[in-house]
Amino acid sequence: MQNYSSVTVFTLDGLNETASHKYIFFAFTLLAYLLIWLFNLTLIITIIIEKTLHEPMYIFLCNLCVNGLYGTAGLYPKLLADFLSDSHVISFSGCFLQIFVIYSSVMCEFTILTVMAYDRYVAICKPLQYHSIMTSLTISKFLLISWIFPFCESTLSIFLTFRLPLCGSHIYKLYCENYSIVKLSCVDTTLNNVSGYIFILMHVSEALFIVYSYIHIVRACVKSREESSKFLQTCFPHLFTVIIFTTAIVFDLMYSRYGSKTIPQALRNFMAVEFQVIPPLLNPLIYGLKLSQIRRRVMRVFSREVDILK
Repeated sequence: MQNYSSVTVFTLDGLNETASHKYIFFAFTLLAYLLIWLFNLTLIITIIIEKTLHEPMYIFLCNLCVNGLYGTAGLYPKLLADFLSDSHVISFSGCFLQIFVIYSSVMCEFTILTVMAYDRYVAICKPLQYHSIMTSLTISKFLLISWIFPFCESTLSIFLTFRLPLCGSHIYKLYCENYSIVKLSCVDTTLNNVSGYIFILMHVSEALFIVYSYIHIVRACVKSREESSKFLQTCFPHLFTVIIFTTAIVFDLMYSRYGSKTIPQALRNFMAVEFQVIPPLLNPLIYGLKLSQIRRRVMRVFSREVDILK
Protein backbone atom coordinates (compact mmCIF):
# COMPACT_ATOMS: atom_id res chain seq x y z
CA MET A 1 0.00 0.00 0.00
CA GLN A 2 1.11 3.55 -0.66
CA ASN A 3 0.29 6.35 1.73
CA TYR A 4 -0.34 10.01 1.11
CA SER A 5 3.35 10.88 1.53
CA SER A 6 4.21 8.82 -1.57
CA VAL A 7 1.43 10.32 -3.72
CA THR A 8 2.88 13.28 -5.60
CA VAL A 9 0.24 13.60 -8.33
CA PHE A 10 -3.39 12.65 -8.85
CA THR A 11 -4.81 11.51 -12.18
CA LEU A 12 -8.15 13.03 -13.21
CA ASP A 13 -10.11 10.49 -15.26
CA GLY A 14 -13.13 12.61 -16.08
CA LEU A 15 -11.93 13.46 -19.61
CA ASN A 16 -10.90 9.99 -20.71
CA GLU A 17 -13.90 9.50 -23.02
CA THR A 18 -13.97 13.02 -24.49
CA ALA A 19 -10.57 13.04 -26.22
CA SER A 20 -12.05 12.87 -29.71
CA HIS A 21 -14.08 16.06 -29.15
CA LYS A 22 -11.71 17.87 -26.82
CA TYR A 23 -11.37 20.98 -28.99
CA ILE A 24 -15.13 21.42 -29.15
CA PHE A 25 -15.41 21.06 -25.37
CA PHE A 26 -12.48 23.46 -24.96
CA ALA A 27 -14.21 26.09 -27.11
CA PHE A 28 -17.52 25.89 -25.23
CA THR A 29 -15.78 25.87 -21.84
CA LEU A 30 -13.66 28.88 -22.77
CA LEU A 31 -16.76 30.72 -24.01
CA ALA A 32 -18.61 29.97 -20.77
CA TYR A 33 -15.65 31.17 -18.68
CA LEU A 34 -15.32 34.40 -20.67
CA LEU A 35 -19.05 35.08 -20.33
CA ILE A 36 -18.87 34.43 -16.58
CA TRP A 37 -16.09 37.03 -16.29
CA LEU A 38 -17.91 39.50 -18.55
CA PHE A 39 -21.28 39.30 -16.77
CA ASN A 40 -19.97 39.24 -13.20
CA LEU A 41 -17.28 41.87 -13.73
CA THR A 42 -19.81 44.20 -15.37
CA LEU A 43 -22.07 43.95 -12.34
CA ILE A 44 -19.17 44.34 -9.88
CA ILE A 45 -17.79 47.45 -11.60
CA THR A 46 -21.25 48.99 -11.92
CA ILE A 47 -22.03 48.54 -8.22
CA ILE A 48 -18.60 49.89 -7.18
CA ILE A 49 -18.62 53.06 -9.29
CA GLU A 50 -22.32 53.94 -8.89
CA LYS A 51 -22.74 55.46 -5.43
CA THR A 52 -26.54 55.13 -5.63
CA LEU A 53 -26.03 51.35 -5.52
CA HIS A 54 -24.05 51.43 -2.27
CA GLU A 55 -26.90 49.80 -0.38
CA PRO A 56 -26.90 46.49 1.54
CA MET A 57 -28.67 44.46 -1.16
CA TYR A 58 -26.28 45.57 -3.90
CA ILE A 59 -23.21 45.21 -1.68
CA PHE A 60 -24.17 41.59 -0.97
CA LEU A 61 -24.86 41.06 -4.67
CA CYS A 62 -21.41 42.43 -5.50
CA ASN A 63 -19.88 39.90 -3.09
CA LEU A 64 -21.94 37.14 -4.70
CA CYS A 65 -20.41 38.02 -8.07
CA VAL A 66 -16.90 38.24 -6.61
CA ASN A 67 -17.38 34.79 -5.12
CA GLY A 68 -18.54 33.50 -8.49
CA LEU A 69 -15.28 34.63 -10.09
CA TYR A 70 -13.27 33.24 -7.17
CA GLY A 71 -14.90 29.82 -7.32
CA THR A 72 -14.69 29.38 -11.08
CA ALA A 73 -10.98 30.31 -10.96
CA GLY A 74 -10.50 27.05 -9.07
CA LEU A 75 -11.96 24.98 -11.91
CA TYR A 76 -11.80 26.56 -15.37
CA PRO A 77 -8.07 27.29 -15.88
CA LYS A 78 -7.10 23.72 -14.97
CA LEU A 79 -9.98 22.25 -16.96
CA LEU A 80 -9.10 24.27 -20.06
CA ALA A 81 -5.47 23.13 -19.79
CA ASP A 82 -6.59 19.50 -19.49
CA PHE A 83 -8.65 19.76 -22.68
CA LEU A 84 -5.44 20.62 -24.58
CA SER A 85 -3.32 17.99 -22.85
CA ASP A 86 -3.10 14.23 -23.23
CA SER A 87 -2.08 13.86 -19.59
CA HIS A 88 -4.72 14.87 -17.04
CA VAL A 89 -2.77 15.05 -13.80
CA ILE A 90 -2.59 17.51 -10.93
CA SER A 91 0.00 17.83 -8.19
CA PHE A 92 -0.77 16.83 -4.62
CA SER A 93 -0.65 20.43 -3.37
CA GLY A 94 -2.48 21.70 -6.45
CA CYS A 95 -5.28 19.20 -5.83
CA PHE A 96 -5.85 20.37 -2.27
CA LEU A 97 -5.67 24.01 -3.35
CA GLN A 98 -8.38 23.33 -5.93
CA ILE A 99 -10.51 21.63 -3.29
CA PHE A 100 -10.10 24.60 -0.96
CA VAL A 101 -11.08 27.17 -3.60
CA ILE A 102 -14.11 25.25 -4.88
CA TYR A 103 -15.38 24.18 -1.45
CA SER A 104 -14.95 27.58 0.19
CA SER A 105 -16.68 29.19 -2.79
CA VAL A 106 -19.70 26.89 -2.50
CA MET A 107 -19.99 27.47 1.24
CA CYS A 108 -19.48 31.22 0.80
CA GLU A 109 -22.26 31.37 -1.80
CA PHE A 110 -24.71 29.67 0.54
CA THR A 111 -23.78 32.04 3.38
CA ILE A 112 -24.12 35.14 1.19
CA LEU A 113 -27.52 33.95 -0.08
CA THR A 114 -28.61 33.47 3.56
CA VAL A 115 -27.49 36.99 4.45
CA MET A 116 -29.34 38.34 1.41
CA ALA A 117 -32.49 36.53 2.55
CA TYR A 118 -32.23 38.23 5.95
CA ASP A 119 -31.73 41.60 4.25
CA ARG A 120 -34.91 41.10 2.17
CA TYR A 121 -36.81 39.92 5.27
CA VAL A 122 -35.93 43.11 7.17
CA ALA A 123 -36.65 45.33 4.14
CA ILE A 124 -40.15 43.93 3.61
CA CYS A 125 -41.27 42.78 7.07
CA LYS A 126 -39.63 45.58 9.10
CA PRO A 127 -39.28 48.50 6.64
CA LEU A 128 -39.36 51.22 9.31
CA GLN A 129 -36.48 49.58 11.19
CA TYR A 130 -34.46 48.67 8.10
CA HIS A 131 -31.82 51.41 8.31
CA SER A 132 -31.41 51.03 12.06
CA ILE A 133 -30.87 47.24 11.70
CA MET A 134 -28.84 47.12 8.47
CA THR A 135 -26.14 49.57 9.57
CA SER A 136 -22.64 49.76 8.10
CA LEU A 137 -21.35 47.78 11.09
CA THR A 138 -23.96 45.05 10.60
CA ILE A 139 -23.16 44.80 6.89
CA SER A 140 -19.43 44.53 7.66
CA LYS A 141 -20.07 41.74 10.18
CA PHE A 142 -22.22 39.84 7.69
CA LEU A 143 -19.56 40.12 5.01
CA LEU A 144 -16.83 38.92 7.38
CA ILE A 145 -18.97 35.94 8.41
CA SER A 146 -19.77 35.19 4.77
CA TRP A 147 -16.08 34.85 3.91
CA ILE A 148 -14.26 33.81 7.10
CA PHE A 149 -16.66 31.06 8.18
CA PRO A 150 -16.49 29.16 4.83
CA PHE A 151 -12.69 29.55 4.75
CA CYS A 152 -12.40 28.02 8.25
CA GLU A 153 -14.84 25.27 7.35
CA SER A 154 -12.90 24.39 4.19
CA THR A 155 -9.58 24.45 6.05
CA LEU A 156 -10.87 21.97 8.65
CA SER A 157 -12.30 19.69 5.97
CA ILE A 158 -9.02 19.67 4.03
CA PHE A 159 -6.99 19.03 7.19
CA LEU A 160 -9.10 15.96 7.99
CA THR A 161 -8.55 14.65 4.46
CA PHE A 162 -4.86 15.58 4.27
CA ARG A 163 -4.01 13.37 7.25
CA LEU A 164 -5.42 10.20 5.59
CA PRO A 165 -3.09 7.55 4.13
CA LEU A 166 -4.08 6.84 0.52
CA CYS A 167 -4.16 3.61 -1.49
CA GLY A 168 -4.60 5.18 -4.91
CA SER A 169 -4.25 8.34 -6.95
CA HIS A 170 -7.04 8.16 -9.56
CA ILE A 171 -9.91 10.62 -9.20
CA TYR A 172 -12.87 9.83 -11.45
CA LYS A 173 -13.96 13.43 -11.94
CA LEU A 174 -12.93 16.51 -13.90
CA TYR A 175 -11.46 18.14 -10.82
CA CYS A 176 -10.21 17.32 -7.33
CA GLU A 177 -13.03 16.72 -4.92
CA ASN A 178 -12.79 16.03 -1.20
CA TYR A 179 -15.06 13.00 -1.12
CA SER A 180 -13.21 11.40 -4.05
CA ILE A 181 -9.91 11.60 -2.14
CA VAL A 182 -11.51 10.27 1.06
CA LYS A 183 -12.62 7.20 -0.93
CA LEU A 184 -8.95 6.55 -1.79
CA SER A 185 -8.04 6.20 1.87
CA CYS A 186 -6.56 2.99 3.30
CA VAL A 187 -8.01 3.55 6.77
CA ASP A 188 -11.34 4.20 8.45
CA THR A 189 -12.86 7.54 7.37
CA THR A 190 -15.66 7.80 9.91
CA LEU A 191 -14.41 11.16 11.22
CA ASN A 192 -14.36 12.61 7.70
CA ASN A 193 -17.85 11.30 6.95
CA VAL A 194 -19.27 12.60 10.23
CA SER A 195 -17.71 16.04 9.74
CA GLY A 196 -19.03 16.08 6.17
CA TYR A 197 -22.59 15.42 7.37
CA ILE A 198 -22.20 18.10 10.06
CA PHE A 199 -21.15 20.63 7.42
CA ILE A 200 -24.08 19.60 5.24
CA LEU A 201 -26.50 20.00 8.15
CA MET A 202 -25.09 23.45 8.90
CA HIS A 203 -25.80 24.58 5.37
CA VAL A 204 -29.18 22.85 5.34
CA SER A 205 -29.99 25.02 8.38
CA GLU A 206 -29.08 28.06 6.27
CA ALA A 207 -31.48 26.83 3.58
CA LEU A 208 -34.19 26.38 6.21
CA PHE A 209 -33.56 29.94 7.44
CA ILE A 210 -34.05 31.18 3.86
CA VAL A 211 -37.34 29.26 3.65
CA TYR A 212 -38.40 30.67 7.03
CA SER A 213 -37.57 34.21 5.87
CA TYR A 214 -39.60 33.84 2.71
CA ILE A 215 -42.61 32.47 4.58
CA HIS A 216 -42.72 35.75 6.50
CA ILE A 217 -41.99 37.77 3.35
CA VAL A 218 -44.87 36.13 1.45
CA ARG A 219 -47.22 36.74 4.38
CA ALA A 220 -46.28 40.43 4.37
CA CYS A 221 -46.76 40.63 0.62
CA VAL A 222 -50.24 39.10 0.78
CA LYS A 223 -51.33 41.94 3.05
CA SER A 224 -49.87 44.76 0.94
CA ARG A 225 -49.85 45.42 -2.80
CA GLU A 226 -46.80 47.66 -2.37
CA GLU A 227 -44.86 44.86 -0.67
CA SER A 228 -45.97 42.44 -3.40
CA SER A 229 -44.42 44.73 -5.99
CA LYS A 230 -41.21 44.94 -3.93
CA PHE A 231 -41.15 41.13 -3.69
CA LEU A 232 -41.32 40.72 -7.47
CA GLN A 233 -38.62 43.35 -8.02
CA THR A 234 -36.05 42.39 -5.38
CA CYS A 235 -36.94 39.02 -3.81
CA PHE A 236 -37.79 37.02 -6.91
CA PRO A 237 -34.23 37.23 -8.34
CA HIS A 238 -32.79 36.14 -4.99
CA LEU A 239 -35.25 33.26 -4.61
CA PHE A 240 -34.59 32.10 -8.16
CA THR A 241 -30.83 32.23 -7.50
CA VAL A 242 -31.23 30.15 -4.33
CA ILE A 243 -33.25 27.51 -6.19
CA ILE A 244 -30.75 27.28 -9.05
CA PHE A 245 -27.73 27.03 -6.76
CA THR A 246 -29.32 24.54 -4.36
CA THR A 247 -30.44 22.32 -7.22
CA ALA A 248 -26.95 22.36 -8.73
CA ILE A 249 -25.31 21.47 -5.40
CA VAL A 250 -27.78 18.64 -4.74
CA PHE A 251 -26.99 17.21 -8.19
CA ASP A 252 -23.28 17.33 -7.41
CA LEU A 253 -23.70 15.70 -3.98
CA MET A 254 -25.89 12.93 -5.40
CA TYR A 255 -23.45 12.35 -8.25
CA SER A 256 -20.40 12.25 -5.96
CA ARG A 257 -21.92 9.72 -3.59
CA TYR A 258 -24.35 7.68 -5.67
CA GLY A 259 -23.41 8.36 -9.29
CA SER A 260 -23.33 5.28 -11.52
CA LYS A 261 -20.60 4.64 -14.05
CA THR A 262 -23.26 3.43 -16.46
CA ILE A 263 -24.35 7.05 -16.98
CA PRO A 264 -22.77 8.54 -20.14
CA GLN A 265 -19.48 10.35 -19.43
CA ALA A 266 -20.69 13.65 -20.89
CA LEU A 267 -23.75 13.68 -18.61
CA ARG A 268 -21.64 12.75 -15.57
CA ASN A 269 -19.23 15.57 -16.34
CA PHE A 270 -22.04 18.09 -16.69
CA MET A 271 -23.62 16.99 -13.40
CA ALA A 272 -20.22 17.34 -11.73
CA VAL A 273 -19.59 20.94 -12.84
CA GLU A 274 -23.01 22.49 -13.32
CA PHE A 275 -22.78 24.37 -10.00
CA GLN A 276 -19.72 26.12 -11.50
CA VAL A 277 -21.48 26.86 -14.80
CA ILE A 278 -25.15 27.71 -14.32
CA PRO A 279 -25.18 29.91 -11.15
CA PRO A 280 -22.15 32.08 -12.10
CA LEU A 281 -23.65 32.63 -15.56
CA LEU A 282 -27.25 33.25 -14.53
CA ASN A 283 -26.81 35.21 -11.29
CA PRO A 284 -25.65 38.49 -12.87
CA LEU A 285 -28.13 38.08 -15.72
CA ILE A 286 -31.07 37.50 -13.37
CA TYR A 287 -30.23 40.53 -11.24
CA GLY A 288 -29.14 42.67 -14.17
CA LEU A 289 -32.36 42.07 -16.08
CA LYS A 290 -34.79 42.09 -13.16
CA LEU A 291 -33.51 45.00 -11.07
CA SER A 292 -34.22 48.20 -12.96
CA GLN A 293 -31.72 50.15 -10.81
CA ILE A 294 -28.86 47.91 -11.94
CA ARG A 295 -30.06 47.76 -15.53
CA ARG A 296 -30.11 51.54 -15.83
CA ARG A 297 -26.69 51.89 -14.16
CA VAL A 298 -25.14 49.26 -16.43
CA MET A 299 -26.39 51.13 -19.49
CA ARG A 300 -25.03 54.37 -18.04
CA VAL A 301 -21.60 52.82 -17.45
CA PHE A 302 -21.46 51.46 -21.00
CA SER A 303 -22.56 54.85 -22.36
CA ARG A 304 -19.68 56.52 -20.51
CA GLU A 305 -17.21 54.03 -21.95
CA VAL A 306 -18.51 54.64 -25.47
CA ASP A 307 -18.20 58.40 -25.01
CA ILE A 308 -14.62 57.99 -23.75
CA LEU A 309 -13.71 55.85 -26.77
CA LYS A 310 -15.14 58.49 -29.10
